[in-house]
Amino acid sequence: MKNLLTIIILFAFALITHAQKFNEVIKESLQFEKQSESNALIVANINGNVTVVAHDGPEILVEVEKQIVAKTDQRLEKGKREVQLGIIDLADTLILFVKGPCTSYGQGNQKYHRNEREGKGWNYNWSGHRDNCMEDYNFKLNFKIMVPSSVNVHLSTINDGNIEVSGVKAQVYADNINGSIKLTKIAGATSASTINGDLDLEYEVNPKSDCRFYSLNGDINAFFQKGLGASVSFESFNGDFFTNVNTLESLPVQLEKETRKEGTKYKINGNRYKVGPGGVRLDFETFNGNVYLKEI
Repeated sequence: MKNLLTIIILFAFALITHAQKFNEVIKESLQFEKQSESNALIVANINGNVTVVAHDGPEILVEVEKQIVAKTDQRLEKGKREVQLGIIDLADTLILFVKGPCTSYGQGNQKYHRNEREGKGWNYNWSGHRDNCMEDYNFKLNFKIMVPSSVNVHLSTINDGNIEVSGVKAQVYADNINGSIKLTKIAGATSASTINGDLDLEYEVNPKSDCRFYSLNGDINAFFQKGLGASVSFESFNGDFFTNVNTLESLPVQLEKETRKEGTKYKINGNRYKVGPGGVRLDFETFNGNVYLKEI
């Protein structure tokens, strides 16, 4: 039995060590043809990290590390050919996405996304391809991007990656599935959502527009500057709300009404608090995780 186990381990090790690997770094320097306060960068990744850092220059500097792993040279070459960086230039908006054989990216694919999101319907269409489409290789793209701090960013990834943003002062939208989100030195309206991971936020300037934060299986750690004024709502199934804010006042239960295509949605929100003098709405929601709101 021991010899059989040794053979199995050696066989598995041989499969791993004989995997074919390819790494490539793709670099792009981009600018908006139409300059305005609404300029937005949309990054729609599938497998891998998305890291965005603000800088003083006018360009958007993109560096993408493409990784392909396959069991044969033929499959490796196929992956190198099929998986590409896609760029869509809409004059005032730039979109970076992953070109692959089993999905397409375009406008009007909002119905294929789990959330109602910013991005004007731009998304992946996971249907409409050949049945049981599967890549016979593994791929990963890691995005490292430098942007002007005034650019709105809309970022997403799905597997094997985290989202990190630092120094962006405009709107930040971040959506992850299997990974964390970390936003530091931010100041604008924020919408951040992850399924399996923590959500960490640090505001350099307290937001002046409403924000929403969601994690299904993870904690939300939100750090604001002293003197925060906000209306805070909190909802969780297995989580608690913690804060170091002294001037916290409970607000009455509120009936929220939202009009959708399929009808009107009503929601009763009973966990509402006024922080300081009140102000912008900060909406926190978890399922299996706590919320930590702190002034620093």
